[in-house]
Amino acid sequence: MTHSFDQEYWDQIWQGDGGASMGTAAPNPYLARELGDLPPGSALDAGCGAGAEAIWLATRGWQVTGADLASDALARAAARAAESGVTERVQWVRADLSTWEPDARYDLVTTHYAHPAMPQLEFYDRIASWVAPGGTLLIVGHRHHDAAGGHGHGHTSDGPPASASATANAITTRLDPAEWEVVTAAEVDRALSGHGGREVVLHDVVVRASRRR
Repeated sequence: MTHSFDQEYWDQIWQGDGGASMGTAAPNPYLARELGDLPPGSALDAGCGAGAEAIWLATRGWQVTGADLASDALARAAARAAESGVTERVQWVRADLSTWEPDARYDLVTTHYAHPAMPQLEFYDRIASWVAPGGTLLIVGHRHHDAAGGHGHGHTSDGPPASASATANAITTRLDPAEWEVVTAAEVDRALSGHGGREVVLHDVVVRASRRR
């Protein structure tokens, strides 16, 4: 199935049945695994959805900007931040990440399964350019493979399309070794409970890199 990943697409996703389940999702487990040892600073969550990852960072002392195209997602995120007592540590920005430019660079830029209306690898190039010297880039995305399964993260049962997925090698080869040190380049399968208690397997790609000073 072809997806445009434009404003209309994401509004439909968040206003539909998937919005309720995504709006209560737990933070991505790779956050704690990859970033638990980092001292807090400024962070951008690109494609923040309902804010689980941004709020996780804020509760650990980060000053976070959460950017997303869907206003319904941002409304859920703001409500969750208030419930968590971190409203003052998170700024929510409605933004088209294919064109938006931040007015600062960040100690951490992270994204979790985000798909703006542009080629996926070019999106990763864009967010990498927003990392400050000495900062960290963490990408969690859909791994490109031949038999993607559906998993309820804004996609139908046919799973994410190839245009919205990548491999660890495809991502890391775009990071100039003169500018970046790759810390993690992993391709991981993990199971979770989907709709109706059905087990769903996620095929993830996880890349963490540090920008050289």
